[in-house]
Amino acid sequence: MKPFSRITGTGSYLPPRRLTNADLAAELAANGVMTSDDWIVERTGIRARHFAAPGVFCSDLGLEAAKLALLAANVRAQDIDLIIVATSTPDMVFPSTACILQNKLGVAGCAAFDVQAVCSGFVYALTIADAMIKTGAASKALVVGAEVFSRLLDFKDRSTCVLFGDGAGAVVLEASDTPGILASDLHADGKHVGILCVPGHVSGGNVLGDPLLKMDGQAVFKLAVGVLDEAARAVLAKAGKKASDIDWLIPHQANIRIMQSTAKKLKLPMGKVIVTVDQHGNTSAASIGLALDAGVRSGKIKAGDLLMLEGVGGGFTWGAVLLNL
Repeated sequence: MKPFSRITGTGSYLPPRRLTNADLAAELAANGVMTSDDWIVERTGIRARHFAAPGVFCSDLGLEAAKLALLAANVRAQDIDLIIVATSTPDMVFPSTACILQNKLGVAGCAAFDVQAVCSGFVYALTIADAMIKTGAASKALVVGAEVFSRLLDFKDRSTCVLFGDGAGAVVLEASDTPGILASDLHADGKHVGILCVPGHVSGGNVLGDPLLKMDGQAVFKLAVGVLDEAARAVLAKAGKKASDIDWLIPHQANIRIMQSTAKKLKLPMGKVIVTVDQHGNTSAASIGLALDAGVRSGKIKAGDLLMLEGVGGGFTWGAVLLNL
């Protein structure tokens, strides 16, 4: 048994329909909701987002990202023995999106399940896959973050509907003789459930509650900056590393202000932060995988680099993973 796990391939996918801030502002104005490119960019750093077409589901986005990750890793789908999908927007109530994705990949037999930790989902899923590989329960894992958050948005609420988009990011994680994932740190605090949630569910064929996203932006910002710093320092301590050792910080792509604050606390220049939020908005569990793949494919991130992945999301959940690529 190989005692470590390493990322051997990355992939990502954004649905074709791209809406700039101006495009979205025009659509919202037709319904009496006023916003502007300047207003959105100043507060969030977001310039565009992608929305999936009707009839395109979370598993469809995940499939495209997964194919690219498998290709990059030079691994066949039938050789994967674990599939974990991090999502808050599954195809169905059940079965899991991971099982649906498994079938779309044309394979069967391996363990497949979803993880629901909202915007922290990717670091949660990566940590679980790493633990399963280290215990010998898996040797080649496909970890996918995929979301169709556009389906949860209240387009009458300009404070939230401009923030989110759809997309998917994926990695192949394989057993290795050399350390890849060095440390992880996961947390949650359910007393903050109300500051970021979709308070609806299905019962007796009816939707109960309100199935649209609700967020207290200021409360989320304040909490996020503090807990991300704590998680980052925790994984550095576990791995015996310093913040100055980090080659690239890859945070959840929610808001440029949160990313700037996190980098500042770690005394990292923004030149060491992978930023893609401007191009796809907040894609929840997909965002870290999207940013990681963008960094790899652009040539910024190279083999051997020390990467800090960190996410924070509804729950409230948060966590970080430190790894050598």
